[in-house]
Amino acid sequence: MHPVIVIPARLASTRLPRKALADIGGVPMIVRVAQQALKADIGPVYVAAGDQEIYDCVSDVSGVKTVLTDPTLPSGSDRVNAALGVIDPQGVYDCVINVQGDLPLIEPQQIRAVLQPLHEHQWDIGTLVTQIQSDEERAAESVVKAVCAFGDGRSVTRALYFSRQAVPWGEGPLWHHVGLYAWRREALQHFVSLPPSLLEQREKLEQLRALEAGMSIGCSRIDKAPLGVDTPADLEEVRRMLCR
Repeated sequence: MHPVIVIPARLASTRLPRKALADIGGVPMIVRVAQQALKADIGPVYVAAGDQEIYDCVSDVSGVKTVLTDPTLPSGSDRVNAALGVIDPQGVYDCVINVQGDLPLIEPQQIRAVLQPLHEHQWDIGTLVTQIQSDEERAAESVVKAVCAFGDGRSVTRALYFSRQAVPWGEGPLWHHVGLYAWRREALQHFVSLPPSLLEQREKLEQLRALEAGMSIGCSRIDKAPLGVDTPADLEEVRRMLCR
């Protein structure tokens, strides 16, 4: 496989505007994410910037390249696909890892792990899950649950569904979905050509569009979910962890 990493970022985030440029110990958040992606050492790293400010912020970061994309694109997946059209119109990269720009604590080995489902199987998309540990995490609608099962000590399995509810019912582990994706190039192109699906709109989960269209998603198990920055409180927690 010949992967490329693309980090979509824009300033108009809903819950925490301009968070891509939020200062964390003197370093903008998007720069910290890009530096972690470089450490994964699995392919070139690009930032797909929806705004000139983000483009300018990242353009001088050693080892990271930047592509300016249409700020009106509806999702990170659309932004990644648009960036690929500029980066690699010939299709040299056969898969792309979409790293969210609000994961400054993402670990290089976690980025590498998202490729495992594509290496081991002919699935369309790879993503990450970690076992839910608390009742609070189980009940939180903000914690997306992946319906999957790991048997016989496996570290990779196929996702059957994703929900904001605590599913499946019954005894056994629940799995917290981590929004990091590895896409086969043709799978991403197909995905962005589809209209939002019924379950996607109901659950507000983009990955359900892929499942409803018959695409396959493989889950790679990791030990712990990286803290994403969605709120001012999240940002303060990340600052405390990185700048103590």
